[in-house]
This record gives sequence, C-alpha cells and structure tokens, in this order.
Amino acid sequence: MTNLPPSDPRSSSQRRSWDYDELIGILVAFAAIGGILFWVLGRRFPDWDWTRLPSTFNRPVPTAPAPDSTGANNLLPTPVVPTPTVTVPTPTTGTTAQPEEDKDTEIISSQPSLSTPVLPIVPPATPTDGNFLVTSPVDKMPTIPAPKEFTDVPDNFWASKFIDTLSSRNVIKGFNDNSFLPNKPVTRAEFASILQQAFDKAGTGKVLQFSDISGDFWAKGAINKSVGMGFLSGYPDSNFKPEQPIPRVQVIVALVSGLGNLKAPANPEQVISIYKDAKDIPNYAKEKVAIATTNGLVVNHPDPQAFAPNREATRAEVTAMIHQTLVRMGRLPAIESEYIVKPRR
Repeated sequence: MTNLPPSDPRSSSQRRSWDYDELIGILVAFAAIGGILFWVLGRRFPDWDWTRLPSTFNRPVPTAPAPDSTGANNLLPTPVVPTPTVTVPTPTTGTTAQPEEDKDTEIISSQPSLSTPVLPIVPPATPTDGNFLVTSPVDKMPTIPAPKEFTDVPDNFWASKFIDTLSSRNVIKGFNDNSFLPNKPVTRAEFASILQQAFDKAGTGKVLQFSDISGDFWAKGAINKSVGMGFLSGYPDSNFKPEQPIPRVQVIVALVSGLGNLKAPANPEQVISIYKDAKDIPNYAKEKVAIATTNGLVVNHPDPQAFAPNREATRAEVTAMIHQTLVRMGRLPAIESEYIVKPRR
C-alpha cells in the first residue's frame, strides 16, 4: 500500500481560477467574432431585416393572385396551392402579401369553389331603343292576309273572290270612301298601273316614246314598266291613248303577250268557236284569245260563252283575268267560278 503525498490546497484554487479566466476569454472571443460577422453581413446585405424572426404563429397567409383583367381565368376553378414553409427570412422584393384584414372588403371572391364549377353568365340582349320585345311561340304571321272590305262588293258579287284575293295582296286598291267601283271601266293608263303592281318581271329593255305621254304624266312610270315587261304597246301613230277605256280583247292580248311562254293551240279558230261572238274578235287577236282560252285566263260575266271583245273592261273583269294569269304563273291558288271559261275537250 502506497501512501500518496497530501494535495496542495493552493494548486486547486489555481486550477479553478484558471478555468474561470479561460471561460471569460472564450466569451470575449465569441463576442468579437460575432461583432465582426454582424459588421460584415450588415455591409453586404444592407436591406437585411434582423427584426423578422421565423415564426409559425405570425406567418403571413398566402393569398390567391389577383384575377386576370381579361376575365379569361374566371371560368375555371383555382387549384389550392399548398402553403410553403418559411425557414429563412426573405428579403423584400417589391411584392408583398395582402394583409388578412383586406379580405373583409371583397364583394365577390376571386376563388370559386372547387365543388361547384363556375359557368359564364350571358345577359339577355337589350334593345338599343329601350323597348323590350316579347315573343310568343304561338303567334305567327298569317299566310294569307285579310282582304279589304269594300262597301260596294258584297259577298254574293260574282267577282268578290277575285277582288278579295288581289286586294289582300295590295295588287288592286279601292277609293278613299272604301268603295271599289267594280263596274267602272278601266283606262289604259289605269291598266298599266295595275300591271306594274301585279307583276314583277324583269324588263326586256324595250323603250317606246309616246307622243301623248308627257314627262309629268302620273302613270308614265307604270306605262314604261308595262311596255318593258312586254305587256303593252302603243298604236301605229306613236300614241298610247292613256285615257281611253281599254277593251276586253286588249286586256287578254296584253296578258298573253306578257307571259310570253304559252304555246298556241294547233287550231286557234276551233278553240275560239266556243264563243257566240267569235266573229267579232279582231284577226290580230284570235291566236292570243285562243291561247288565253286554253290556259284558263278568260273570265266572262254574265255569259261564259259571250266574249264581248270590244266591250270596255270593268275593274271587276280586269281583276278576275289578272287573278287567272297569276294562277297560271303559279303565284296564286286556283278558285272555283262558273264564269271562268273552260275550253272544249
């Protein structure tokens, strides 16, 4: 067993004193190093905010980007963006997150719900004049307009069906007192006006100068139009005789001439022989009267077998024969009348 010499008390106190001095030296060294580091970093990053410490309790809540001004992105739901974890303070670059308090001032959210797709809303069209139109699915324009009611054309009048059909289409018109005057003779100028109203054919380019038609004559335009369509012509002396009542035979000749595509029968004389007064038909008109007869254009009242070629045509008779011409052209439906001449078979 070896006896150790007793320890020197002064040596223990010197050890403790040395350890304390060493600790102070270390702290001073770290403080110096920290000061140097603070100075270096402060000069290198002048915008460094040393007061912003990372914290999960006061982390700013990221907000969705502002909606596109064009509205193109408003039609699709915005996906949920995960919140990034902030570990190091980020220097300010000019774009800051909106504070939480600003969200209370929004009227319409910029982020639609993912469960409910957002569809574009198309507002109804607004008329520029301020009047709103209400369309009814059951309201339709009538196929055939209502006929005019004339005080002197009763329902049992022989030509009432012809007059009703053409008056409803404004082909013929009455007078200011709501009369039609169906038995009034028609002048050649009036007949030209009715032709212009009834037919819309391309003109042939034919132009005739009539010595008795002045530049301001009321029916000059209608006469020129009727001549251009091939319905009318003048007399050999270059007169038109606009105020002359037109005979029935001239009405038939004009209508057949205007159609222009009707085939003449093989024996015109045989066709017109059904008329009691066939001998009174002028020679120049016999073929055209035969064409009109075979095509159902002739309407004779009161006797279907009396053509009366030289009798003045009345407004009712002109209306009836123009109606039949439009039927032949396929522009009107046929109607039944005992006064429409039917050729022999």
